[in-house]
Amino acid sequence: MARWRSRVSGTADDDTGAGYGPPSYTRRPRRRLDIGVTGVLLTGFAAVGLAGFVTVAGLFDEDGTEQGAAGLPGTSADLGREEDGVRRVGRNALTDNRLYEGGELVEVECPAPELDPDDAASMETFLHTVTDCLDEAWTAQFGDSRMPFEPPNRIYWYTSGQSPCGTYPVEGAAAFYCQANKGLYLGVEDIVDNSADSRRPAAYTFLLSHEYAHHVQGEAGILDHFHAVRGAADTEAERDAWTRRSELQANCLGGVFLGTVDDSFPLGAREQAHILEDAELRGDYGAAGRTHGSPDNGRMWTAHGMDRRDPAACNTWEAGEELVQ
Repeated sequence: MARWRSRVSGTADDDTGAGYGPPSYTRRPRRRLDIGVTGVLLTGFAAVGLAGFVTVAGLFDEDGTEQGAAGLPGTSADLGREEDGVRRVGRNALTDNRLYEGGELVEVECPAPELDPDDAASMETFLHTVTDCLDEAWTAQFGDSRMPFEPPNRIYWYTSGQSPCGTYPVEGAAAFYCQANKGLYLGVEDIVDNSADSRRPAAYTFLLSHEYAHHVQGEAGILDHFHAVRGAADTEAERDAWTRRSELQANCLGGVFLGTVDDSFPLGAREQAHILEDAELRGDYGAAGRTHGSPDNGRMWTAHGMDRRDPAACNTWEAGEELVQ
């Protein structure tokens, strides 16, 4: 049974599951990189109240399927082990991805911008500034992992519109990621409404880092294989279990970024506690349609990423079942 001590919580966790533990290279030294201003997009976030994310598949799949499924790779979907010279594909895209080989995430300087959630212009500036930081860090990380990386496209909406994945907004959804055009569609005002008018910059930073993580999954080839095995699953329960692994990995990868900017942003003990509270609130509370993981697991994977600061710590695809419930 793996055991780890979180810098965030300051407590030892004994329930991390048999057979799971980050590899030794998650302890590689961090490097510091000055932040530059670049264009960017986020990834698949959509909050329902303050209690959850909504995935684009759940919003727009024409066949009515939802993201998710149970078990580890091994369905009738393509589980090949070929490499295209850059990205691993098939089952290896999930479990042996080059994203896990780059060491701790590059540490960028990311001072927290001022934020007035009641002012749409202030919120938009905040979103762009934080995603600039995300761009800088993940572009460098993919370079270290010998993979190309294209930042996502930002589409921050104030009025309804059409994307390759469908029309927006959808009831209860503040944002979504459309892999078809690597586009993040985010309602600048809706994100505040769907986050209970939170006054905490850390809450929105958590949302951004989680959703950007879905774009990271896409660029690493993880999303393609995830969608393949999810689509080949026979039952809704299997599909939901696959989705939980994807969403909890996004929590962890988002936490990785948060852990690297905790000094410059800054994220002190109070802000870290708020982030983990938000991670809990956006977990699954009902018995049906469990696509994002239990509140405890949502918190655990976020804290784990913040503690380890390394994508290699976020391999939810091989984690024990109890960690992805």
